[in-house]
Amino acid sequence: MAAVSADATLGPALTSSSLTAVWLLWTWVVATCQWTLESLFDAHVSEAQGIIAAQKPHTLQWYATIAKAFQYGDSLPADTDVYSPVAAPGDASLVVTYAAAVEVTNLVRIKVATGSAGSLSALSSGQLTAFTAYMALVKDAGVRLQCTSGAADTFQPTMVIMYDPLVLDATGARLDGTEATPVKDAINAFLDSLPFNGVFILNSFIAAMQAVPGVVIADVVSVQAFYGSVPPVVIAAQYVPDAGYLALDNTWFGANVSYAPYVV
Repeated sequence: MAAVSADATLGPALTSSSLTAVWLLWTWVVATCQWTLESLFDAHVSEAQGIIAAQKPHTLQWYATIAKAFQYGDSLPADTDVYSPVAAPGDASLVVTYAAAVEVTNLVRIKVATGSAGSLSALSSGQLTAFTAYMALVKDAGVRLQCTSGAADTFQPTMVIMYDPLVLDATGARLDGTEATPVKDAINAFLDSLPFNGVFILNSFIAAMQAVPGVVIADVVSVQAFYGSVPPVVIAAQYVPDAGYLALDNTWFGANVSYAPYVV
């Protein structure tokens, strides 16, 4: 208002200070139109960036994303990498729920698994065959792919748990009866929290064990893992599971994790 009144041209003509003055209403209309136009420009830029991103050379992340778009049992329209219709999230045809793409010598390896966190498993042979055919259709020309889906790498910790006898008993169970296997549960929770094909970090694992209520000292003697029939490897600092995920060997846990009361 002050700026309008001070203007030599507008001041004498626009003298009304009413909030419903015509000149104020027109100011609001023009401002709203400008805001709408700016919003449309922003939407256009976002749409254009999406189109450009879809057309750029395919990255490893693109391969992982397109892998999870595989629809088992559905045919792929010719000359496209998009199904018609596209299955809704949670549809039974979307059997690949986890995927990662990694570069190895002269090819790109696509690791996939099905299921949800805590219950991952390998694709069936039929699913993997269909998935491999799908990836051959959507991949870049000249790129060699290796599509794999395997059982979880086996995780085998050897530990001595020094526990607070006011919280846990000699079997590792809580005295209040709320948990029978808190240490094992913590291990499973830690493994489930790792990203698919993520790095297992030994120090982070030890910290997770130390954080279990009732555990005073988690003496991790050694930790090893293996996949298939490959001999176990001792994890000195970090480990990337071949299948993309890890699962605790329950038999090993029972024989190699012991408990001792912590006494000051």
